[in-house]
Amino acid sequence: RDVVDPPITSPTADTVWQVGEKQLVTWSTDDLSPNVTNPVGMLVLGYMYNNSENLMLSSPLATNINYTNGQALITVPDVETREDYIVVLFGDSGNASPEFTI
Repeated sequence: RDVVDPPITSPTADTVWQVGEKQLVTWSTDDLSPNVTNPVGMLVLGYMYNNSENLMLSSPLATNINYTNGQALITVPDVETREDYIVVLFGDSGNASPEFTI
């Protein structure tokens, strides 16, 4: 069984998103096996608090995305302004972006 854990390349720590905008979340596909067993996953928004990920699992940013695409277009949800948001790419393994601002 392979483990899919591609690093997120965007958003970065300098990113600022506005509610309602379309944004492209990207990740590196450089180290993906050409024969990934299950390339389907989802993107979830969350935030860091007390060194812990607080993920919004009930409202994913995108579902049924293919890791081999290296990107997913999302709409920024209506959330409170924070500077510690993260995007997590889920499948076999979760991989979080750096903290950024919405």
